[in-house]
Amino acid sequence: MSSGDVIFQSTDLATQRRTEFLDAARSGMARLRDKDGTSLVMLPERHLQLLEELRKWSSAHLRLDRMLARPDFKPTVQELGDLAWLRVFDCDDLREFADELNEAIVAADSDSDTAVLDACLNAWRVTARQLEDPLRRNILLKKGTVPDLIGALRPEGELE
Repeated sequence: MSSGDVIFQSTDLATQRRTEFLDAARSGMARLRDKDGTSLVMLPERHLQLLEELRKWSSAHLRLDRMLARPDFKPTVQELGDLAWLRVFDCDDLREFADELNEAIVAADSDSDTAVLDACLNAWRVTARQLEDPLRRNILLKKGTVPDLIGALRPEGELE
C-alpha cells in the first residue's frame, strides 16, 4: 500500500501517527480526512509550485492556441492579456512560441522541474524586449544580403 492510499484522520495528528503523516507528506503526499468528511492533502511546497506553474502556462498556451486558430487573428494587447509582452511578434512567431511553450510545459511536467519552462519563457521575453526598441528591431529583422566578411588574423601574443 502506498502512502497515497492511506487516509489519515484528523485525530491522528494528535497521536504518534503525526510522524507517519508528515513522512508521507515529505515523500510526496499525505491524505487527511477532516471531522466533517472534507478530504485534505499535504504535499511538499515545491510540488504545489510546479502544479501552479504548469496550470498557469497550460492555460495561457490553450488561450493563445485558440486565438491563433482564428483565420483573421491579429493580436491586440487586450486579447493577449497577461501575454501582452508577445505583442511585438507576428503570427508566425506567435505560432513558434506556442509550439515551444507546449514542448517546455511537457518537459517541465516530465522533469517535475520548471527549469526548461523558465528558460523558454526567458528567451522569448528577452527577444521581445529587444524587438520593442525600433533600432534593434530594424537590425534584427533586416532583410537583405550579408556583407562580405573577411577572416581576421589572430593578434600576436595571444594563445591559441
